[in-house]
Order: sequence, then C-alpha cells, then structure tokens
Amino acid sequence: MSDALKSQRTYALVGHGGCGKTSVAEMLLFKTGVINRLGKIEEGTTSLDYEPEEVKRRGSIQPGFANYKWNKNQHFLIDAAGDANFSGDLSYILAGADSAVLVIDAVDGVKPHTRKVWSEVKKAGLPAMVFINKIDRDRADFDMAFAGLSDMLGIKPVLLYHPIGSKENFKGVVDLLGNTALMFDDQGGAAKADIPADMADDIEAMREAMIENVAESDEALMEKYFEEGELTPDEVIQGLKAGVLSGDLVPVVVGSALENKGAEMLLNTIQDLMPSPLDHADWIGADDSVRKSSPDEPLAMFVFKTLADPFAGQLSVVRVLSGTLTPDSALLNVNRSEKERVGQLLLMQGKDQAQTKEPMGPGSIVTLTKLKYTRTGDTLVPEKGQFELKKPEIAPQLITYALAPAEKGDEDKVYSAVHKLLDEDITLSMARDEETGDTLLSGMGQNHIEVSAEKAKRRSKVQIVLKTPKVPYRETLKGKAMEIQGRHKKQSGGRGQFGDCWIHMEPLPSGGGYEFVDNIVGGAIPNQFIPAVDKGIQEAAQRGYLAGYPLIDFKATLYDGTYHKVDSSEMAFKVAGSLAYKKACEKAGVKLLEPIMLVTVAVPDSYMGDVIGDLSGRRGKVLGSDSNAGLTEIRAHVPMSEVLKYAPDLNSMTAGQGTFAMEFDHYEECPPNVAEQVIKAHKKNAEEE
Repeated sequence: MSDALKSQRTYALVGHGGCGKTSVAEMLLFKTGVINRLGKIEEGTTSLDYEPEEVKRRGSIQPGFANYKWNKNQHFLIDAAGDANFSGDLSYILAGADSAVLVIDAVDGVKPHTRKVWSEVKKAGLPAMVFINKIDRDRADFDMAFAGLSDMLGIKPVLLYHPIGSKENFKGVVDLLGNTALMFDDQGGAAKADIPADMADDIEAMREAMIENVAESDEALMEKYFEEGELTPDEVIQGLKAGVLSGDLVPVVVGSALENKGAEMLLNTIQDLMPSPLDHADWIGADDSVRKSSPDEPLAMFVFKTLADPFAGQLSVVRVLSGTLTPDSALLNVNRSEKERVGQLLLMQGKDQAQTKEPMGPGSIVTLTKLKYTRTGDTLVPEKGQFELKKPEIAPQLITYALAPAEKGDEDKVYSAVHKLLDEDITLSMARDEETGDTLLSGMGQNHIEVSAEKAKRRSKVQIVLKTPKVPYRETLKGKAMEIQGRHKKQSGGRGQFGDCWIHMEPLPSGGGYEFVDNIVGGAIPNQFIPAVDKGIQEAAQRGYLAGYPLIDFKATLYDGTYHKVDSSEMAFKVAGSLAYKKACEKAGVKLLEPIMLVTVAVPDSYMGDVIGDLSGRRGKVLGSDSNAGLTEIRAHVPMSEVLKYAPDLNSMTAGQGTFAMEFDHYEECPPNVAEQVIKAHKKNAEEE
C-alpha cells in the first residue's frame, strides 16, 4: 500500500466565491474521464453543485467530493465553498486534505476573502499551489492577478506556465520548466510548439527567476546554481518539491476551466509537486498526543463533514488519518464513547456514491452511512483505540434571525426542521431566547440563514418566516430609593393574605448584577418569608419597569416589615416584594440601556472612508484602524440595533469585498429618542395583547 500512497493525492480547491473552483473541478473530472461532458454553473449542470439551493443561486453552499485516476494514480478532490456565507467550516474541510489548490480569478485577482482563505490554508499548515483561472475573460489581467500573490498574500510564487495571449486570444501557455510552448486546440488539448519570438526574451528572464527561486529553497542547489549558473530539470523538480512541502514555494499554473484549457498542466503539477498522505505532518491529538500519517499506525479517522441524502440518510464524510479502513469494521466514537459499526465503504462522486471493497489508507476520503451517534468533528478508532484528533477552530457566527412558523402552532415543526440542519452545518447554531420566546438561528451571513431556511422548508414541508431578532435591551436605576414600603393585604372571607416589607433600592456599578441584603432584626419578618420578598423583587425585575426588559445592576436591602400570624404566607410576601420594587423604581427613576457591539471591519483601503462614515451614521464610535497591504481593519463600538442587518449593507457598500466580525461588548444608556421609541413599541404591544 505504501507505494500506492506515495503517488496518491488528496487536495482541496479553495478560493473566494465566484473564482471558478467548481468549474475547475468539472474540468478535471472531464479530463480524467469521470464525466463525459463539461457542466456549467450557469446552467446548473455541474457534478458537484447538485443541491436545489446551489442550482438556484449558481454557487456552492457546501463542499463537493470526487475522486479520479490520473496516470493510474488515485486523486481525492474536495471542492470547498468560497462564499463567506458558506465557508465558515473551511478549517474542517482543510483537515481532510494534504494540500490546497488556491484558485484565483484573473479578472478580480486577489480579493479580501482570498486573504482569509489563504490564512486558513497557512493555519492548517498545508502545502499549496495556485491556479489562475479565467485567463480568457474580457477583463482578464494575468499580471495583476500574479502580482497580487506576493503583494497581498505574501506568497513566494513560482510561475510554471505563462499564458500566450489573453482574453479572447488566449491560445496556449509556455511551459517554463520544459522551455517549450503548448498550444490549445478547440477541445482544450495541448500540442508542443515553438515559443513565440516576441515572448522569447521575457520568457528567458522568467525562467531564470523561477530557477533562482527554486535554488534559494535549498542550500545545496543554491551553491550549485551560483557556481554553474544552471540546474538540471531533475534538480529543479527536486527543489520545487522540497520548497512546496516546506511552504516556502507556491507553484502557479494558468488556464480557463470553462474552455477546458489547462487541465493537463494542473493535473501534472498536482501529481508531480503536491505531497502524498505520507508527507502529511503528524496529527495532533486533543491531549497533545501524536499520530503519524502512516498505514502502519493504528486506524484513526476524522469526520470533517456530514451530509444529508434523501435515500441513504445521514452521510459521514471521513478522512483516514492513519492505519487502514476496511468494510464491516467495528469502531469507537472517541468523543461520545459510543460504539459504531461500519458497513459499506462509499466513494462520493458529486451526489452519487459508489461502493468500494478496497482497503482505504491514509489520505482517503470515504463516506460512511447509518452511523448512529457520530457527528461532524468526531474521531473514529478501533474499539480499543485511544486517539482523538484536536478539533480545528471554526469562525464565529455573525448574524442572528428569529424563526417563526407561517402558521400558528407549527413552532415545534420549525424547531425540528432547522435542528436537522445543525448536524450537517456546524457553522449554524440555534437557541431559544427565554426572555423573548424567540427561536434564534445564527449563521455566517444573511444568505446563509436564508438558504438554510429554504433547505429546511424543502425537506420538512414547513413554512418558515424569518424575522429580525429582538434587541435585548436592559433597564437600570437612575438613583436611590430609600424607605420604600411594599404592603399586600387582601381579605375575602376565610383566611386572608398579608405581607408587609420595607426596602432600600440603589444602583450598582455596570456589571454588578443583582444583590439582596437581609437586614431584618428582631423577627420583624419571620425567616421563612424573607426569601419570598427576594423572589418577588427578582421576578418583577425580570419584567422591567419602563419597557418590559429586565432591570439589572441594583441592590435591594430588606430592613423592616410586619406580618400576621394567620394571614401571612410566602405568596403574600412575594407580592409585597414586587410592589415595593415598583414603588422604588418610580421613586428612583429608571433608564433604558442598549447593547453595544464591538465590530471589526476589514475592507480595501479605498472603502475605508465610506465604511467609517456609515459606522458613524449608525451611532458608532470608531476606536481605531490599522492598514496593511491595501487592507484596512476598523474597530468600532456600535449599538446592536444598528447592525442587526449589517452583512448585506457592508456587501453592498464594498462590492462584496468587506468582511466583519461582531461580539457583545457592554451596555450603555439609550439616547432619549431611541428610548422613547422602544417604550412606545412596548406599550403598543401590551395594549394589543
């Protein structure tokens, strides 16, 4: 098996949304004979974008999986989603790969999200190469796209193929290693030819720069290059392999996926320069233990994606980390301490699955069905195994919507329908807001939430309405209220109700929470009734005073009261406590607080002024900004009510090139005009109810 593993390749196609990753995958599957015609994104006919939501929006919303043979060698391909709405789990996808192919659009070049994707590749420690796509497009600019690799990503690119012509005149490439031209025919095939005379001098300079870059990655090669001024083709390949594996060098190939131009060059580069599973760095366990990527180690697998199939049910997509997986294996889910039985081993080809009876070693991407307990992020080992892979970090959710059924009474159906999505999409989270009663769905952006709701509707036949969630305002005291009486007396025949308490109420510093002080002396109130006063105050505080929001950061001191031997009860003192609370609020005065978010926005420098102006218009306070390599990061405090739908607004403002992160920071007093609107809305809702 080791010989086969040396030539096996497992890689992820990554890049920003719209750069053409799925079309590149389609080109490779066509070239290797897996499919017999090239599908198109615009027509919804590609092999890897098959979900109805993907066909409708003409873009990937989940990773696609395929495998093929190239020169009799096994390749596993993962097509990662590029839209920021659907790439929050990229760290998990990269955990399934040995290398990455970064796809760059020759029209747009390096975009801000490309930088984020590249950062994830580096964080995962994966060797990588670049495919510059769409060289044939009207506004294609190869020089701009290539320069962006070093200028904006800090890559040390090694150009292996230079385009001959561009836009509609893109007709071939120069193979810098082979020092020859390759001219495309109408079907995308390539035939050797002479390098065009008008390019010869430039190509020679590029070739020398390429060899020099390769030599710099190895001391022995550098010494020979300085002495002799040349390296043999084998030495260049040797240096390239070493530089790629160390992460110092990034090979660059060019082409046009839609025109089927560049497939052979890309496939050969993947085979010749990308690492095998045996080259993968040691896997690190949750307890910092180490497992080598070797078939000689005990079996371990990582579940890096879960998919739902209408016929097969839950599909667990696993990467074999070490050892060898065979059909009908008895396994242990280490994370959940549950036993699992693996039946068939499936290899995915888009939406189709093919059974294999071959043993699958490290680097294999295998799909398992009918696992009872296993979820994304789990590690599977033999029943007596111990290794648990340390989980990659995922990006935090950026936006939250409240879910409601279109028809009253379907709340549980909505909750159940969306809950099923959580297993296959770890970047979604769902919670119930006990304060507002809302079911909240959080995700990576507005499109992410909307597409998830569409998917839930389609699968579960339940109509879902998305609403902007309620802002969790708070209330707090303006000042002190001393010597406040809460007296509850009720007589209606038979045993009555009597509770009488005296309290002081005063504000605490921000973050002080709630404090209850018992200063009763001499048995003015029996001990068994004192907790009831506390509970009455707390329950009343949850309903607020001004606008129905919880009152926070205050201290209540119970210092006196009276009771009746017959009519006093816990309920009577609870009511007395709530009455005292209301009187204290009236006397001390109450103000409304709004949640303030710490918002960090990353945009190209050219949009900085627009974004800062927009944040100020949202009552934001800009804290500072940092600029680096054409990208500015702006930090600001902004009221939550002003950024509930910030994602689509930022996309519109920056032509989709802005990204942001947001987290709760603190509460501040609402401006009078905002408080007035919130109080007015509360009173209106109360009247309607």
